[in-house]
Amino acid sequence: MDLSQARFNMVEQQVRPWEVLDQLVLDAMLAVPREHFVPAAYRGLAYSDIRIPLGFGALMFAPRWEGRLLQALAPAKHERALEIGTGSGYLSALLARLCGEVVSVDIQPQLVDDAARKLRAAGVESVRCVAGDALEGWAVDAPFDLIAVTASSPDRRPAIEAQLAPGGRLFMVIGSAPAMEARLITREGDNFIEESLFELELEPLRGAETPPRFQF
Repeated sequence: MDLSQARFNMVEQQVRPWEVLDQLVLDAMLAVPREHFVPAAYRGLAYSDIRIPLGFGALMFAPRWEGRLLQALAPAKHERALEIGTGSGYLSALLARLCGEVVSVDIQPQLVDDAARKLRAAGVESVRCVAGDALEGWAVDAPFDLIAVTASSPDRRPAIEAQLAPGGRLFMVIGSAPAMEARLITREGDNFIEESLFELELEPLRGAETPPRFQF
């Protein structure tokens, strides 16, 4: 398989048609080898329009979701980012290419170790991977210019929003299946401006699951 061609096809046939037109985002996705971050058993599917399992109940975002997330956050080189949910490390690598520093936190230590190893092997030095519970954000390193949450929450998370610097942007999926929506939340002074992006279904943050409904 020609992986360079597969990467080009992913960008041109999956990501760009999904209204991702920011050339910096497209260039980053053309430059970062996604196959380097997927589990070995799925290497041949690295550029498919699917969510690849990582173990421990975690899945990678579909490539088009990653493109829309990055375009919405609009990272700049001088900015600091928090990623809640390290997963494979691929999104971490994309963020590192677009901004100055990334702190990536995941509750599953093995995913953190695997992602950190892959990032080092890829020569990505501006991502710090940490094992921990970021359900309420990561106050120890706050504030952040960008926060990307790669799992869902039934409702907004004020503690995470409060860790945005002035002008900072938060990507988060809010709602309960089947009604979930990706949103961009921007901090303007003490106000938080919310923008709807697109619909999707995403597994919840650990500890933020929707309580089961009683059936009579």
